[in-house]
Amino acid sequence: MRFSPRLLSLIFVAVVLPDVSAEEGHRSSYYKDGEIHVNVLGTPEEEPLTSGHWDFKPSWSKTGDKIVFFRRLVNDREVSNWKTAICIINVDGSGFHQITDGTHTDFNQTWTRDGTNTPIWNRKHPTKGSYQVMAGKIDGKPGGEIALTDLSYHAWAFTCLMDGRILVGATPPKRKRGYYLMTPNPGGEPTFERIQCELDQSGVLARVSLSADETKVCFEYQKGFKNLVAGRTLYLADFDVGKRAMTNFEAFANEEGKPVWFAYPRWTKDQTAIVYHAGGKLFLYHPADGSTEKVSTDDKADYRYPHGEATPK
Repeated sequence: MRFSPRLLSLIFVAVVLPDVSAEEGHRSSYYKDGEIHVNVLGTPEEEPLTSGHWDFKPSWSKTGDKIVFFRRLVNDREVSNWKTAICIINVDGSGFHQITDGTHTDFNQTWTRDGTNTPIWNRKHPTKGSYQVMAGKIDGKPGGEIALTDLSYHAWAFTCLMDGRILVGATPPKRKRGYYLMTPNPGGEPTFERIQCELDQSGVLARVSLSADETKVCFEYQKGFKNLVAGRTLYLADFDVGKRAMTNFEAFANEEGKPVWFAYPRWTKDQTAIVYHAGGKLFLYHPADGSTEKVSTDDKADYRYPHGEATPK
């Protein structure tokens, strides 16, 4: 059968171009007006994965098929007083299940990168402002989670390494506040190895995200030690696993410290860009040329917490 040039061009536009666009784009999960979306950044959203609830901070498994997030069940003006449930859903929207009972303050969940696909998160102390690191199972049920750190000291998990260690901000027993590589020891005491980081002497690192090859980190930085959300600067730095060191810090967003919520920098799957939110919009920073582009498409919506495809933070 022969096709006219006009018909061939229509077939190319209808069939080929969408595939090329998807290949060239960066897929991400993110929050939009309380719903979890999975989408190619820079394109309009379709149906959300979740709706009818307030769902936050999706993290995409390294296996590429699942997303873990937390659902707010009890609201409060003070965020640390929320009651939340850790939930898992397949990227196609199927298989939703809740793995904690919703009676705790469980935050900032992610996945291990060691091949076990273990969901981990941070749980607030029932009477203090400190947190402990928790772990569950991908098919877990409420009550089946275990503690990886003790309630007697503060530990907050940011991201995981392929060798099973967890990058945490912590004040371990008889140690100073700082950033550590923690080796879990379920049923016993974990070990903590201090990370060298000159910025930790003058301020706070938050939302630390490790690149896929574990040679770079991006994070929020706040001068001083008061808990201020707006006005943070986003940084990129080299990360040496062997030396346990962060070096060569480069500010790439809000270097001037404008009182705007710049937050949640996360790597794309191919490690060529960092997606983040600022002022209710999503942006993509390209380290190779230093350029930044807005990739959220609905200026009337509130976008937050982007997370690259198959790239646990």
